[in-house]
Amino acid sequence: MDVSFTVNNRHYTVAVEPLEPVSTLLRNRLNLLGTKEGCMAGECGTCTILVDDQPVNSCLMPAASLDGVSITTIEGLSEEDGPLHPIQQAFVDAGAIQCGFCTPGLVMSTHALLSANPKPSREEVNAALVGHLCRCTGYETIKNAVNLAADQSGTRTNV
Repeated sequence: MDVSFTVNNRHYTVAVEPLEPVSTLLRNRLNLLGTKEGCMAGECGTCTILVDDQPVNSCLMPAASLDGVSITTIEGLSEEDGPLHPIQQAFVDAGAIQCGFCTPGLVMSTHALLSANPKPSREEVNAALVGHLCRCTGYETIKNAVNLAADQSGTRTNV
């Protein structure tokens, strides 16, 4: 089955298998390696992408459902060889990355949150990050990164 969709402002028409996960399509066929495959069960959040500006666990989404959608991956947040997106830089500056495996998913969920609500409450930040597992940094530095990203956009979350 052929599906047509956009990834990071680039149009694709691809033949997909009915149950092929979007995460596998992105990594193995489109060579977008920023989207990680962790648990393949929707539990860890490492595969989070934006589908029509909404965060989605790409390991749970069948590629056959992509027809007509717009996807943003971590690679789509900044220009190739350009500076980091302010949210990415906030994660670096706040020390919210160590091994980095979970970081792309966390950044994408943060992007969705701050795009919809540039001044989220502590509860809204916690709700946006609830589907993510991080074994290295702990969640305080991640919340500090969300605060820093909100500061850079002229808001403050105080989480």
